[in-house]
Amino acid sequence: MCTLVTAAQGQSPALRNATNPVSANIPALFLSDMHLDPFSDPGKVEKLNASSDSDWPAILSAPDSPTQAKDFAALQAACPTKGIDTPYVLWRSSLSAIHANAAQARFVTLSGDLLTHSFDCKFEKLLPTAKPGDYVAFTEKTARMVISTLREALPGVPIYVAMGNNDTGCGDYGLDATHDTFLGQIAKIVAEALPAEDRSDVLRDFAAGGNYSVPMAGVTHTRLIVLDDVFQSGKYITCSGKYDPAPAATQLTWLSNQLASARKLHEQVWVMGHIPPGVDVYATARKTGNVCGTKPQMFLGSEDFAEILARNADIVRLALFGHSHADEMRLLIPEPSSTMQTAQSSQGVPLKSVASITPINGNLASFTLASIDVTSATLVDYSVFMASNSTGVGTVWSKEYTYSTTYQKQAFDAASVKQLIGIFENDPSVKDAASQAYIRNFFPGDPSSILRLAWPQYACSLDHDSAKDFSACACSATK
Repeated sequence: MCTLVTAAQGQSPALRNATNPVSANIPALFLSDMHLDPFSDPGKVEKLNASSDSDWPAILSAPDSPTQAKDFAALQAACPTKGIDTPYVLWRSSLSAIHANAAQARFVTLSGDLLTHSFDCKFEKLLPTAKPGDYVAFTEKTARMVISTLREALPGVPIYVAMGNNDTGCGDYGLDATHDTFLGQIAKIVAEALPAEDRSDVLRDFAAGGNYSVPMAGVTHTRLIVLDDVFQSGKYITCSGKYDPAPAATQLTWLSNQLASARKLHEQVWVMGHIPPGVDVYATARKTGNVCGTKPQMFLGSEDFAEILARNADIVRLALFGHSHADEMRLLIPEPSSTMQTAQSSQGVPLKSVASITPINGNLASFTLASIDVTSATLVDYSVFMASNSTGVGTVWSKEYTYSTTYQKQAFDAASVKQLIGIFENDPSVKDAASQAYIRNFFPGDPSSILRLAWPQYACSLDHDSAKDFSACACSATK
């Protein structure tokens, strides 16, 4: 179970650590993929565009426009998506549940995708005469409202924010590596959500490339490295519409330097991004109908990100991502040819993908309340809280499951994750209780997950993050 510790008010995280020896664990909140949709009532959009983001909650909380249902259906048809993202009423319900269950959290991680899918299309359809610059301003106001309302729900709690592939000023996966207007404007919002002593560095680094590196609140000698890893995606384009490999290389050099600095300072590390490394089994199966004998679809454009993390597994305690909207675990293990393997790095880096607030994939909204060991920076335990419906109207939130009781593990560390993945890979018929639980909880609220149909191949993806290793495992699993 997650242990909740009441922190002394008005003290710095370091001082609270020193003066509160009651527990070695502190609570933290993990969020991902809000995909807040300010266009869910098209009749309010012109007023939103003309208003400050501080007025948005009142505007969005007002009664629906008389033609809301018809107008929204037309917008969905004009800007096709596979479902419905998060309306403000669902986000408001999420905030109430977060306040009720996570008020004692010592920090929050938000692993990307604050903005709704097809943001650019919806904006253009509803505001065809918008002035130049209005689009980026609208994205900024949306992001600011997400973070400011979360800060109101958890006052004084540091919020560490990563950007996702939808979080851009020029469309999905589109971002400029230097002088990006969107990043420059969002930098202040991200910095304001952090302790005062971290803000100037974050403001500078985030505006330059969407990355930053800061001491993690409440955890001893631990650094959090945050990346806007849209640059690592094979779908990445500049705002001019061209692919450019240079930003990814620059970002990985920056990451390597940050890890080297942490090692020199004897720091432990968490790494957070949005798009996880490894194989996208769902996209592979959807594209080819066969995950064996064909090149798998990867989440990222190269395997370098995963390899850098795996080579530094002796200091990287956890990797946090989102993007899939699912509750997932993985283990990043160095390639056999790596020249930097150590006894610790061969264990690998435990990776947690946080399920989404948005119900767009047919799941129910959820958030994760975690328990962190303040000395080892280990994710000791976590519980997932889930909404009763996808609307936010009359919604009741309850605990879906707790990691320690479901899997009988004392920590979400490399050794435990390795043991669980071993169980999954040796259970192709899904007879083990651990496999059944994983499938049941994969998409919150969807116990009949399609994951069961490709379980052996999916299990291979959990600790085979390279295309070559995954294909060998998946083909073996189909025999």
